Amino acid sequence: MNIYARFEAAFQDAADAPALLCPGREDWTHGRLVEEVGRAARALDARQVGVGDRVLVQIEKTPEAVALYLACLKTGAVYVPINTAYTKPEVEYFIADCEPALFVAGSDFDAGVPVATLDGVGGGTLLGSVSEDPVAPGSVARADDDLAAIIYTSGTTGRAKGAMLTHANLISNAETLCQAWGWRDDDVLLHALPIFHVHGLFVALHCAFLNATPVVFHSRFDAEAIIRDLPGSTVMMGVPTFYTRLVREPAFDAAACAHMRLFISGSAPLTEQAFAAFEERTGFPILERYGMSETLMNTSNPLHGERVAGTVGFALPGVDVRIADPAGRPLPTGEVGSIEVRGPNVFKGYWRMPERTAEEFRGDGFFVTGDLGTMDAEGRVTIVGRDKDLVISGGYNIYPKEVETLIDEIPEVLESAVIGVPHADFGEGVVAVVVTRGQVDEERVDAHLQGRLARYKQPKRVIRVDELPRNAMGKVQKNVLRRKYADILA
Repeated sequence: MNIYARFEAAFQDAADAPALLCPGREDWTHGRLVEEVGRAARALDARQVGVGDRVLVQIEKTPEAVALYLACLKTGAVYVPINTAYTKPEVEYFIADCEPALFVAGSDFDAGVPVATLDGVGGGTLLGSVSEDPVAPGSVARADDDLAAIIYTSGTTGRAKGAMLTHANLISNAETLCQAWGWRDDDVLLHALPIFHVHGLFVALHCAFLNATPVVFHSRFDAEAIIRDLPGSTVMMGVPTFYTRLVREPAFDAAACAHMRLFISGSAPLTEQAFAAFEERTGFPILERYGMSETLMNTSNPLHGERVAGTVGFALPGVDVRIADPAGRPLPTGEVGSIEVRGPNVFKGYWRMPERTAEEFRGDGFFVTGDLGTMDAEGRVTIVGRDKDLVISGGYNIYPKEVETLIDEIPEVLESAVIGVPHADFGEGVVAVVVTRGQVDEERVDAHLQGRLARYKQPKRVIRVDELPRNAMGKVQKNVLRRKYADILA
C-alpha cells in the first residue's frame, strides 16, 4: 500500500516520456524522476531518517522538492510540508510539535534538530554529497493505516493542528479523482499551485503521477506564462484567484483554451460572478469541487452533466456526505447544517491531539468538517460558510455567503467579505468589507438589498478596502478582518 510503489511502476513504464516540464529549467522524464527520487532517498538514509520519522520541509517549489516528497513516501518517512512564508517563530512551533528527524529548509536555520538545505535551483546540502548507487532500493512496505504525511491546518481558531494522512487516504483519493475527472493517457496538467498544500501536492500531482502523464510545472502563478502554456496542456487546477486574474488578460479567450478539456477550481469559494465571467470568455464552465486538509476531496461537480455555479457538486464515489444538526442527526433537504463526511479519504486524526480528534468525529465515523451547507434533493452540496464565520445577531443566524452573493451583484463590487463584530444591543452586527472599482457606500448597498434580504441580515457598516486578506491558497482570512474591525460598531 505504499503509494510511491504505485507511482514508480507507472513511471518505469513511461521512463522516456516527459514527467516535469519546467519553464526556464531542464525538463525531467519519468526515468529521470525515478533517479532523482532514489538520490533523495539515499540522502535521507545518509542522515539516518527511517520509517515513521518526520521530515519537516520549508522549501521553494522545484523538481527536486517533488523528488524529496516522493523519497519520503518511498522510504516510509512522514512528509510534513509547511508554508514558505512562515517566519522563524512559526517554524519553531512546528519543529517543537512534530519533532522531525530532519528539517529541510531553503537556507541555513538554527533549529535544534538536524537541518539540510535545498534551495530554489535544487542546490544545497541535502543532495550535494549523495553517493551514486546504480541499484535503487525498493519502496518500504506500508500498511493502510501507516502515515504518509502530516498537513498542518491554518490554525485560525487556535494553534495549528497536524492532520495525519495515511497511504490508504492518498491512494483512495487519487484513484477516485482520476475516475471522477476522466483522467486520460494524453492529459497534460498545467500546474501553478504551491506544493506545501493538499491541492497542489496531493490532488493535482497525484492524478498525473498515477497515470504517468506530463506536468507543466510552474514555480508560481503568472497569468501571461499560463496563457503561453495553455496550447500544450489539457487540464488546469487552480484557486479562484487564478481564474479571475486570467479573465482580466486580453489574450485569454476561447482560442487560447482550444486545446484544454477541463478547468478545476478549489481551496476557496468560486463566486457565481467569476464562474459566469470565465464561461462567457472561454466557453468552459469551471468544475468546482470541495475538500480540506483532513479529508482530501469530498465532492465534485460532474465531469459530464450540469456544473452549477455556487455549488460544489455531489459526494465522490465511496465518500458519504450528510448535512447534520449539532447532535449529528441528518437534516431535511434544503436545511442549513454541518457538513459531515465519512470514507477512505478521511484522515487518521490530529497529530498528538487525541482529545481534539475525538471531538471532531461522531460515533458513527463521520468527521465534522466545520463547514456549513445544504444538500438538495439530487444530493448536490452548497457551502454557505464556516461554522466559526456564522453571525448571530439578536438571536438570529446569518450566513455570510447569502449576503455576499447579493452584494457581489452590485456592478462596482469586485468581491466582498461579510463578518460579524461585537454589537452592544444585538451581540453581533453585520459588517461588509468590499473591494470595488468605484464608489460604493452603505446607501448603495442598502438600496441593492432593500426588499431582497431581511433587515437584520443587512450590513450595519460597509468598509471599502483595496484588497481582502488571504492565505496562501486564496481563502479570505475573515479572522483577520474580525480582529481589525472588532470595535467598529462599539
